[in-house]
Amino acid sequence: MEAGTHERGNHAVRLKNTAAARSFEQNWCGIHATGLATLIVLGLSLALARAALASSSAPLDGEQLYRRYCAQCHSKSRALRVPQFNILRRMQPQGVLDALEVGSMRFQGFQRTVDERRAIAEFITGKKLAQEQEGKETLAGRCPDGSAKFDPASGPQWNGWGAGLANARFQSAKAAGLKSDQVRRLRVKWAFGFPPNTLLSQPTVIGGRIFVGALRGRVYSIDAAKGCLHWSVKTAAGVRTAMTVGMLPGNNPPRSALYFGDVSANVYAVDAKTGEQVWTARADDHPMARVTGAPVLYANHLFVPVSSAEEGTAADPAYPCCTFRGSVVALDALTGKKLWQSYSIQQKPRPTRKNPQGVQLWGPAGAAVWSAPTIDTQRGVIYVATGDNYSDPATGTSDAILALDLKTGKMLWSHQFTGKDAFNVACLIGASANCPEANGPDLDFGSPAILRTLMNGKRILLAGQKSGVVHAIDPDRKGAIVWERRVGRGSALGGIQWGPAADNDNIYVALSDIGIKLKQNPVGGTIVELSGHQGGGIFAYDLATGERRWATAPAGCGGQANCSPAQSAAVSVVPGAAFSGSVDGHMRAYSTQNGKVLWDFDTAREFETTNAMAAQGGSLDGPGGGPTVAGGMLFLVSGYGLWGGMPGNVLLGLSVDGK
Repeated sequence: MEAGTHERGNHAVRLKNTAAARSFEQNWCGIHATGLATLIVLGLSLALARAALASSSAPLDGEQLYRRYCAQCHSKSRALRVPQFNILRRMQPQGVLDALEVGSMRFQGFQRTVDERRAIAEFITGKKLAQEQEGKETLAGRCPDGSAKFDPASGPQWNGWGAGLANARFQSAKAAGLKSDQVRRLRVKWAFGFPPNTLLSQPTVIGGRIFVGALRGRVYSIDAAKGCLHWSVKTAAGVRTAMTVGMLPGNNPPRSALYFGDVSANVYAVDAKTGEQVWTARADDHPMARVTGAPVLYANHLFVPVSSAEEGTAADPAYPCCTFRGSVVALDALTGKKLWQSYSIQQKPRPTRKNPQGVQLWGPAGAAVWSAPTIDTQRGVIYVATGDNYSDPATGTSDAILALDLKTGKMLWSHQFTGKDAFNVACLIGASANCPEANGPDLDFGSPAILRTLMNGKRILLAGQKSGVVHAIDPDRKGAIVWERRVGRGSALGGIQWGPAADNDNIYVALSDIGIKLKQNPVGGTIVELSGHQGGGIFAYDLATGERRWATAPAGCGGQANCSPAQSAAVSVVPGAAFSGSVDGHMRAYSTQNGKVLWDFDTAREFETTNAMAAQGGSLDGPGGGPTVAGGMLFLVSGYGLWGGMPGNVLLGLSVDGK
């Protein structure tokens, strides 16, 4: 099977769709989910899926298909992490179809025929599918020379998720090229458009290029100064990870690779200059495994965090929940060979009890690693933050910070912050057969730990949790607590969602605490809407003591319909200014001295693009909602349409006065 073409000038290179082939051959049924944006559909057996795929195509009733296969969760559930019908209704049909074919719902897509997928997409959105040409966003706006020189060592960069191994999301004055008194003059220099409702990863900036991935199953290389396209490549499944660029060892002349993962747990190395494939590897063989956090490159090893969709799969009472264990995988950077895999739960799953339907349940499971690892070069340690357990029994390494040996993956110590948090989506939707007895609060860590050195030379490890608490622990005393501060009330949607940032003095914490209200759904069940009266705000705490330096309340939505001031996106900081995006579509810069708003830019509008693609900004949320800053420019993606947020499809490059 093949996933499509790699586009570069008039040439094409095929990538093998090994993930789709493996997934299709697995005798598993159930549900695939998109991390915190869990999409739930009752599964069918593979035999039925194959029979459906072989059936003849005939006019189909999309509403009937939706009610049979989708409504149980998307119309009748009160689960806050399940996008409801009114939210899906605002998508474009191609976006829904993409989710069923290469994105978060691709396992369900395999169980339906082509015509059934199209009928469901058209009913959900109320719009007809056009004969959209694959990758049409790449047909215009190409750079004059698609294979232009690429030098990763030249110019400022924001490489990977956290702009460094410590995941501080702090950019020095020299690398940022942006002074705090210039921030108020930031204007759009260029905009690049994608197909409607495209969910994008955080931009990586290096060597004068931007690298960004899409859940539609494509990766792009875009010129940082001009916003033109160097190349794009089709991937086997959707990509949501930030990307890391590094030199391939042992290559003469030197060659650099772009490393990333997809939602089928494939890991890729492609030539950063051309997009040509170097290698692909499988991070984990579990059929629900996926890579959501950014891989991290250090000492010719690629460290890959592994998460999964099994937390959503468990909603099916016929599913034998649960057998996935989160992990970190070390791969050889040159070949992709697996060097070691360290599981967050060291006990293998075993049979526990049977659910009321007589299905054998398994455990322990879960403790997924959703975010990028943090590398401690001084001690030779990797720190990772984990999620909740999926099934009984609960373990001591869920909702925790783990310390692993860099060379072997051996667990050195762990510190758990919320115990007995065994949870899966069955606990939310009324089909509780697979809900763990603990029925925990679902308060995992969605963002990495941050490693900083204090003025007195001591070191500190900081992490924000969906509980609404920011934790500071001592990495040199096996995670002993230094201080803890409650920022908000916490929730399944955060709390502290995609992560804080820290300079040398403070940690800057944005609060989600997203407000939700429920209404009657016209097709039955409930409608989820965002509340404009809850959530939001940004807070600064002293690194050493946890003393609150300042707090800035959310701006509110000014009466805008279906809007939330929640600040879910990751924070980024440069000397003098902390940047935080909001679900209302605003990117704001705050003074690091007192929290005063220095700059407020509304991205929720239309933009003229370099590639002649109609583009609209929207909510700033999700794995791509945090901005990256390098070389005097700020880069961000806008338009996260889940949970009632405002969908969009644009990547923006902003500079001082737009020059």
